[in-house]
Amino acid sequence: MIIRLKDAVKLIGVTIITCCAVFVSTLFMNYNIDIVKIKDLIDSDKIMAFYDAQVLNGKVSCAVSGLCLLLTSVVMLCFYIKHYIDIHKKDLGILKALGYSKFKIAKNFAVFSLSVFTGTTLGLCSAFALLPKFYEVMNEDKILPEIPMHFNFILFLYLVILPTLVFGLLAVGYSYFRLKCSALELLKGKSESAMKKKKSRKQHETEITFLQELKKSTVRNRFILIFFIAFASFCYSAMTQMSMSMKDLASPMMAAIIVIIGFILAFTTLFLAVTTVINANTKQISIMKVFGYSFRECSDAILNGYRPIAYIGFAIGTVYQYVLLKIMVGVFSTTMESIPEYCFDVKAFIIVLISFVFIYEAIMYIYSARIKKISVKEVMSE
Repeated sequence: MIIRLKDAVKLIGVTIITCCAVFVSTLFMNYNIDIVKIKDLIDSDKIMAFYDAQVLNGKVSCAVSGLCLLLTSVVMLCFYIKHYIDIHKKDLGILKALGYSKFKIAKNFAVFSLSVFTGTTLGLCSAFALLPKFYEVMNEDKILPEIPMHFNFILFLYLVILPTLVFGLLAVGYSYFRLKCSALELLKGKSESAMKKKKSRKQHETEITFLQELKKSTVRNRFILIFFIAFASFCYSAMTQMSMSMKDLASPMMAAIIVIIGFILAFTTLFLAVTTVINANTKQISIMKVFGYSFRECSDAILNGYRPIAYIGFAIGTVYQYVLLKIMVGVFSTTMESIPEYCFDVKAFIIVLISFVFIYEAIMYIYSARIKKISVKEVMSE
């Protein structure tokens, strides 16, 4: 079978995102399970208010970060499967021509769930390693009675085994859906829907220059990469600003966890998206060079179409972190009087915006240098 175990290793993006999701979820879920056991020891309304705020904080953190990252993992898994099918259409077409059914081929995609198992296991283990310090920080003022830490095995079932099974079924189901075309279409490497879209856009294509059309088609033909680049910018903007704005609302440890996870998600997703764009357009870049287009024209046509999307993602991340912190502070202030009022942190916004512009443009410059190295041999080798 053409789908091998080493193909699952390439899903590094899914592994990293699921690791982050389970890491955050394990910290708060394990803490919430254990904190319930000391509820009967609380005999003061003020302490009970602090207890309720801690429980609510855990639920909100799991719901926001865990579910958001889970949905992102689903999108990324589907992207990998679609990308795999796109570059192996001829091989899959040969299998269908030989009599292999859609389900017989699709069930082999279940091996991709190993990336989820690896990521969730790493997230669970790293969270358990940090739990003693996390418990200490969450109750550092000793407001609550001592909270004994337990390793709740049920989290292994809910956060490792269950996601692995669900993602395995999702991989099989989605690949089965993507393989709903004839063996001939797979062998030709084109689908009917793609040809219909090309025909419907033919009139618009004739009204713009080649470079303008190439820039538009680079963005348009791989729509899911728009999501990844916007998500990368969103993560950098939201998590970094949130971390800097939380200095009066949470511990330095929580701020560090948030910014580290933000960096990991942002850079992983951005590198995945840009690398995919370059690899998918290697042939076009080689042909453009043969026709005399300059390095700057090639770089502008392939990479610059995503710049507006990146800055839109940054703006959405800014609004998201402000609204989220405003809501969370509003909720907690109803149970705790010591919570300070939250206002938009202009200083943090300016610092994060400048750093984002510098990092994004630097990464695009580095990838532009990679475009410069692509030669006509890339075409001759096919």
